[in-house]
Amino acid sequence: MAARHGGDGSGAAAERGELPAMACDWLLVDGSSLIFRAFHGVPQSVRAGDGTPVNAVRGFLDTLARLVTRRRPARIAVADDADWRPAWRVELIPGYKAHRVAEPVPAALAPQLPLIREVLAAIGVEMVGREGCEAEDLISTWTALADGRVEVVSGDRDLFALVEDPRVLVLYPERSGLTEVDEAEITRRYGIPGRRYADFAVLRGDPSDGLPGLRGVGAATAAALLRRYGDLGGVAAGAGLGGAERDYLSRAQRVVRPVRDLPVRLPAGRRDAYPADPPAVAELGERLRVAEACGRLVSALGGMGPTPPAPPGASPGTGWGSAGARHPAGPRRHGVPSGRVPFGPGGDAPKDGELALWCLPVAWEAWSE
Repeated sequence: MAARHGGDGSGAAAERGELPAMACDWLLVDGSSLIFRAFHGVPQSVRAGDGTPVNAVRGFLDTLARLVTRRRPARIAVADDADWRPAWRVELIPGYKAHRVAEPVPAALAPQLPLIREVLAAIGVEMVGREGCEAEDLISTWTALADGRVEVVSGDRDLFALVEDPRVLVLYPERSGLTEVDEAEITRRYGIPGRRYADFAVLRGDPSDGLPGLRGVGAATAAALLRRYGDLGGVAAGAGLGGAERDYLSRAQRVVRPVRDLPVRLPAGRRDAYPADPPAVAELGERLRVAEACGRLVSALGGMGPTPPAPPGASPGTGWGSAGARHPAGPRRHGVPSGRVPFGPGGDAPKDGELALWCLPVAWEAWSE
């Protein structure tokens, strides 16, 4: 399918950049990317009673509610960054994300990360991280393990590498709304075969990730090389590269490609009933002033699509996550988000005044919490 903007056929829906409601088997969410977008798109004046900023908490909850309502997944899981700059990637490309070390997370966002994990745990949405891995690696492995149609939500273009018609689609937030990125859309944007985005990124490079690319190769040349030689192997064999250039391709492709074989299991992806812990949701909602946002997400989860078979080794409704380990009600670890923000990780930052409000259901001035 081609990339789609717009909505249910109405002018208003198209103006809001909404996509038509449709069911998928799995909705895999790049939590780090969308949390950063919520943080930058929702005013920091949104605070809890004690003054703690909760703009990212509230914005992310409404992001999920809107996505679940519009996409109607049968199962949902959120990937967290336990390590936004894994040492093994730095060993391969020493400059990998080096420019973000000074401030990996904005000061006003850091205290909200454990709150988001705590609220999601109370509601019953699994947010999973794994040491030494980025969120994209978990999503890639889950995608390889999942049956049926998978939709990945992320503002990080690295996940375009997972696109696989007709099974895997990336929902990519842009100023006009969410764009469905399939193989045809990748070809339209970059002039390359639809499953060759990772190869393209290796050749072209990506300054926001500290990836140098081949010397003298920009987007147009990278696309031309892939059209002629097919993939990185073909480029290395037929493009007359020197030893250092071939060595770079070997190292960079291991850095760029999300890992597809982590030793993890699929989360259960849904519960028999939501929320998982009603008293905790009520307490958190009141304390953080996000009760209405929690209610919207709980309501959306209650209307998810038909239930597919349970993933092997998982028990629906019990909160089983990576490696079959059940996550406690509170935050499991303090992971550090990742992505592409000039001053820190978390997915492509809004540009030219773009705000991360593409997913919020109502105007901010209409909120009364």
